[in-house]
Amino acid sequence: MADPGTTRTGVLLLQMGGPASLDRVGPFLRRMLSDPAILAMPTVVRLPLAAMISVFRAPRSRRQYAAIGGGSPIGAITDAQAQALSSALVRAGHPMPVRVGMRYTEPSIAHALNALVADGVDAVVALPLYPQWSQTTTGSSFAEVRRVLGRMSAAPRVTFVKDWPDEPGYVAAVARTIREALAEVPEALRPRTRVLFSAHGLPVRYVEAGDPYPQRVARTVAAVVAHLGPEAPQVATCYQSRLGPVKWLEPSTTDAIHQAADDGIAALVVVPIAFVSDHLETRFEIDREYREMAHAAGIPVFVRAPSLNDARDFADALAGLVTQALAPG
Repeated sequence: MADPGTTRTGVLLLQMGGPASLDRVGPFLRRMLSDPAILAMPTVVRLPLAAMISVFRAPRSRRQYAAIGGGSPIGAITDAQAQALSSALVRAGHPMPVRVGMRYTEPSIAHALNALVADGVDAVVALPLYPQWSQTTTGSSFAEVRRVLGRMSAAPRVTFVKDWPDEPGYVAAVARTIREALAEVPEALRPRTRVLFSAHGLPVRYVEAGDPYPQRVARTVAAVVAHLGPEAPQVATCYQSRLGPVKWLEPSTTDAIHQAADDGIAALVVVPIAFVSDHLETRFEIDREYREMAHAAGIPVFVRAPSLNDARDFADALAGLVTQALAPG
């Protein structure tokens, strides 16, 4: 553990990144799919397959990014989260530099670590913006951190924050977004309202190989529902963003929406539970595709809980994770 009394510490905020413009969509997809944590197969098979999939997938993805403004908002939002975290650390009495490291876009993890060293730090807290551990997200980012450290001549010491599915401040922030969304549901429809906790999907083969992601998602959902207490409506957990013909975690968000319609649900509140910022999965998949799907299925009210983004309560929760990582023992 880094001792804040004897070292200068910085924070490496880890996120996957996203294409900032339409011409970056193809390279983003190719880099992501080339990651062995995403396509677990030999390099000689993975790299050509990644190139092929990205070529076929890019036109559809470009259309989707064009529909939300021409690129992913995740870069600007993550920068805002870093600034909000920096302010929260000052409020907590632990001022320190915060740098963003993206897994598949710029600024890269290598760039962020080198910037922290240039800031004069000799210890780093690596904080992933993935609340629930998965080898495909946190595991991949941590592997890249270790790879970069192994090539640095004077590498800082790094403390890894593994995950935080039920960290109290994070749970309270998510509960706050649900309350905000429920306030948009007409009072008469509250008894027929369902909250869908929609997490990013994961191929089942990863879970069968030991990835704990669905258990971590379940911990988050249970903690949020407990925090809401008696005001919690009926809830369900589902998974979105499938890609390819392999078997993915179920139920899908599509199936959950149709099940809600069959159950006579009149209002859906969708919570992007594995996402802490807006990007394609929230602004296009949920806000457009799933909203249209719900209305077509006969569900008149569809509300998406706002993403945490750079909200102060979420920044304070992240600051708490950093200070806990610095605590002796």
